[in-house]
Amino acid sequence: MQITAAVTATKGARWIMEELELDDPRADEVLIRIIATGMCQTDLHVRDQHYPVPLPLVLGHEGAGIVERIGGAVLKVQAGDHVVLTFPSCGHCENCAGGAPSYCFHAYEASFGGRRLDGSSTLRRHGTQAHVHAAFFQQSSFATYALAGERNVVKVRKDAPLELLGPLGCGIQTGAGAVINTLRPSAGSSIAVFGTGAVGISALMAAKVVGCTTIIAIDVNEERLALARELGATHVINSKHADTAGALKSLVAAGLDYSLDTTGRPELLRVAVEALKPLGVCGLIGGAPAGTDVSLDMTNLLFGRTVRGIVQGDSVPDVFIPKLVDLFMAGRFPFDRLVRFYGFDSINDAAEDTRSGVTIKPILRMSGSIAQIDAPRLEIR
Repeated sequence: MQITAAVTATKGARWIMEELELDDPRADEVLIRIIATGMCQTDLHVRDQHYPVPLPLVLGHEGAGIVERIGGAVLKVQAGDHVVLTFPSCGHCENCAGGAPSYCFHAYEASFGGRRLDGSSTLRRHGTQAHVHAAFFQQSSFATYALAGERNVVKVRKDAPLELLGPLGCGIQTGAGAVINTLRPSAGSSIAVFGTGAVGISALMAAKVVGCTTIIAIDVNEERLALARELGATHVINSKHADTAGALKSLVAAGLDYSLDTTGRPELLRVAVEALKPLGVCGLIGGAPAGTDVSLDMTNLLFGRTVRGIVQGDSVPDVFIPKLVDLFMAGRFPFDRLVRFYGFDSINDAAEDTRSGVTIKPILRMSGSIAQIDAPRLEIR
């Protein structure tokens, strides 16, 4: 079928709209009409070739839409269902079978290979056999329609605002899941979150949901820190103007129960680890360029401190994403406060606003109704 997609043609280039031909769904695939899709830092990193994904390519991996058609072997959704698209997994490896699909042995090639796992392409240029790389996170949702595998399609309740839900498939579930699924802090615990982007603020909101009583947000942007305080942070530290390690020590003299780094900066990860009490746990989410090294004091780790890498918030998406939707609908997880909507044809504006920091979480809306939810632009200081 013919679709409109935003194509990344060359490294760092502006997105261009093209009419492309999308395959019909195979037996285990689902065809989705995309209503809206979030834009994630990973999309920008791949556009800029921080990760060597083949170009030209259709990006997008936080899609939300309505099921148009299903393959003959698909059981969990049907035409007309509202769905969120999330990360892919093979379903057969040891980790998938053990309930840890975000650590699938084939996760990298499924997400970043630019093709289906069998090597076939899903998109070609209209009227030709010239393929465009797609199947990004097995969805490529910067498009009016997307093909996804049954495993990375999550059915959601129809009374929730579908155009808002796409970021639950990656960034929001990553931050919230890191707290709820991985760190699992008990009520009354202390936690510091380094970075107040979409992932970091989602983690802060989750910490409030589970009953942490000392929730510290760390960033260099005063507007984001103010928003973090509104959404659950009990304390904020502007690391541009304060000694972060000293400020943490003054707030929690015995050390933190938990810390979470979303920045990917080695010097901040070290602070996050050293701020822990004995037996404290530091979660690492921030994606640093491949080969980035960090230096940690081995004696500090010897006293039971743990550093734990976290992918996709240790989520089982079919279980976790509907729970986040329920929390949002109950008013307990207001991630809509992070969102700004853009028309699909304004994708390059959304990318620039993300890069500059004035927008925390952009959502590209393909068409249709104008949502009432729209976060204010942030000033950069």
